[in-house]
Amino acid sequence: MSDPLVIFTPSGQRGRFPVGTPILTAARQLGVDLDSVCGGRGICSKCQITPSFGDFPKHGVQVGKDALSPINEVEQRYDNIRGLKTGRRLGCQATVQGDVVIDVPPESQLHKQVVRKRVEARDITMAPAVRLYYVEVAEPDMHDPSGDLERLLAALHDQWQVQDISADLHILRALQPVLRKGNWKVTCAVHQGDGDTGARITQIWPGFHEGSIYGVAIDLGSTTIAAHLCDLQSGDVVATSGIMNPQIRFGEDLMSRVSYSMMNAGGADEMTAAVRQAMADLIGQVAAEAQINADLILDSVIVCNPVMHHLLLGIDPFELGQAPFALATSDALNLNAASLDLGLHAGARTYILPCIAGHVGADAAAVALSEAPHKSRDLMLVVDVGTNAEILLGNTDKVLACSSPTGPAFEGAQISSGQRAAPGAIERARIDPETKAPRLQVIGSDIWSDEPGFDQAIAATGITGICGSGIIEMVAEMRIAGIVDAAGLIGSPEQTGTDRCFLDGRTYSYLVWEASKDGGPKITVTNRDIREIQMAKAALYSGARLLMDKFEVDQVDRVVLAGAFGAHISPLHAMVLGMIPDVALDKVSSAGNAAGTGARIALLNRDARGEIEQVVRQIHKIETAIEPRFQEHFVNASAIPNAVEPFAILNATVTLPDLSFNTGGVGDGSGRRRRKGR
Repeated sequence: MSDPLVIFTPSGQRGRFPVGTPILTAARQLGVDLDSVCGGRGICSKCQITPSFGDFPKHGVQVGKDALSPINEVEQRYDNIRGLKTGRRLGCQATVQGDVVIDVPPESQLHKQVVRKRVEARDITMAPAVRLYYVEVAEPDMHDPSGDLERLLAALHDQWQVQDISADLHILRALQPVLRKGNWKVTCAVHQGDGDTGARITQIWPGFHEGSIYGVAIDLGSTTIAAHLCDLQSGDVVATSGIMNPQIRFGEDLMSRVSYSMMNAGGADEMTAAVRQAMADLIGQVAAEAQINADLILDSVIVCNPVMHHLLLGIDPFELGQAPFALATSDALNLNAASLDLGLHAGARTYILPCIAGHVGADAAAVALSEAPHKSRDLMLVVDVGTNAEILLGNTDKVLACSSPTGPAFEGAQISSGQRAAPGAIERARIDPETKAPRLQVIGSDIWSDEPGFDQAIAATGITGICGSGIIEMVAEMRIAGIVDAAGLIGSPEQTGTDRCFLDGRTYSYLVWEASKDGGPKITVTNRDIREIQMAKAALYSGARLLMDKFEVDQVDRVVLAGAFGAHISPLHAMVLGMIPDVALDKVSSAGNAAGTGARIALLNRDARGEIEQVVRQIHKIETAIEPRFQEHFVNASAIPNAVEPFAILNATVTLPDLSFNTGGVGDGSGRRRRKGR
């Protein structure tokens, strides 16, 4: 019998360890980013981990409840004194007893995740759904036996012409003392209503409320969750924060999470609880950052992909895992925020943008609202790059949409030295075409590796791995420098002219970085890494090419890269890889977190909600799974940049070596070995 398998998420690191090995020890031996200050004494609690139980087809393991040792006295004492979150264990105390999947939460990571979903500057016409009204209410009169609420509603009608308004029970409970404290002068926060819902009083203050009120726009992604806290009167973004989506421990890609819900009774409910708690924690973070009470957050807008949409709402995503990928609902939703356990004010509302189709969700609708391809006179391709890429192509005539399952490779997962974006991760790369030596730039420093002061700048973190933007630049640079051929093979030292290429099993790998003194990781790019990037970029390009087929064109006028990851992609390197269609580089732009911007627009402008609901009805979804040419495009796009497409504009910009390393022997990926001559 082999030792138990321990799998860490979100890093994807795995290894076998004898029964009784502390989880912290396993993490250290694998190089997993798990913090510890007290040296494993159970004092600091920095090494908290969350074990996951059930069936994990993606990882090929089934985790029983006895996969870890029972809670011991040290953990129990810590829980009694300081408290452990439900399901948490101390990594220094919990020991391996069987195959187990271990999630390392963000707060337990020494190098905290950099969730780079920034706020984009945008002019937004202010018309929020929640407004403040100061009113003077008639005092009760023995001759007029109306109730306090009725007189408040009458005052809103007479003084502000607000009609068809109601109030929830929490307002009725607070109403009488507030009216009397304010000497019959009060400020009301009124939600104007969405769709079929009428206006409602959501909060009430005695006298004139001099402070502001707030709303939160949330981009709920499969990998990260970002929240933008906005002042509903000024439109200013007063706080922004992001966290990793804790559902990663159930599967890095969406279909893995659908599978988890299918294979484990109550799995969908488990994922719903995890993501709602994470969102509530995130809202608490932005409120604390802005130094406001979360009770002042009276409105919220959420955008997400269809699987996250269903899991947030507590709907089993089973139907999204099989054709015809039917949504429970595709319409926009207007909900009480309390029904989602988000920790907002009791009267706060939540608006969820409409979904376009089974795998093109409310986040794509938000991108459409932000980038407005339906208003573009030229043909505009918008690519929201992520674990599941969502693609829009359109102009004033029509807009088409599709999704492509690119997988997590673009985010550093399934890459041998890959990691998520955190200090110490390589994010930019250049390779000298003569010496084949790389120049590197890492997150946390603006200094290149061949510049003075680099070692000092990265002393605190070292170089720990390669993140998504780094692996894209690295593979593209390897292609430009003649280290990788068009088919994706890494050449031998003789073929490439550098000893940085070394035999690694049956194929060659390229040495990127090797720490000389500190014993840090040896960072390489393997041929399997190249394959992962090829598969991801081929899926992305094939989706875009299918939409171009529907328009009967071979070129687009401009390309917009959206998404937190898209904001950090070099257009040149993306085109060298063949991720995006051939177009002049000055016609490629970044929209940053366009889904988050769309959510912010919908939060601050109530009219934009009706606009996007109309636009979504006119977007035509193309289902890549049933399109006969998708496989053809995918095979062609597996080459770097493409086996068929000429990429004439790219070739006029950069010269790609015309070479092939496929010699039919060792290192060509064929699995065959040359026979030695006698």
